[in-house]
Amino acid sequence: MEQVLKACSILAEHHYTLDPAIRTLGEKRVPREGRVIASVRRFVRDVAADWGAADGVPEVAELLVSELVTNAVAYGAGGVPYATSVRVVVGRERELLVVEVYDSCVTIPRMRRAGDADASGRGLAIVDTLAHAWGWTPNPHGKSVWFQLAAWPPD
Repeated sequence: MEQVLKACSILAEHHYTLDPAIRTLGEKRVPREGRVIASVRRFVRDVAADWGAADGVPEVAELLVSELVTNAVAYGAGGVPYATSVRVVVGRERELLVVEVYDSCVTIPRMRRAGDADASGRGLAIVDTLAHAWGWTPNPHGKSVWFQLAAWPPD
């Protein structure tokens, strides 16, 4: 009982302060299934619009996240023998909207040259063309593929 009272006392004295370096605007975790792509598109578009991103940015973010989540669903398990999830984080870094798509695959994403008759293979080329910047980052559980869009005037 004494330890419980001590813990309650410590918690009562602690005041939470938001770390100004953390600028997560929204986060969503979905199963690695094709049916979730539309939900993720709406989520990213709505977060960008809710936070006042410039005209056109929510729609471009919606398109680009669709490409990244499609890749994560199609290729993001990397031989993992159980169902995995895809995590999407929308954040702000100064004037940039940053969208990260996390999956459990460590394979490096690469752009392909799709032929005129190919039904796929253009996703990263679209991201490369429309994003301010894009890239990927390894992490202990796989990787994240991210893009940035200029969304707000500089402070």
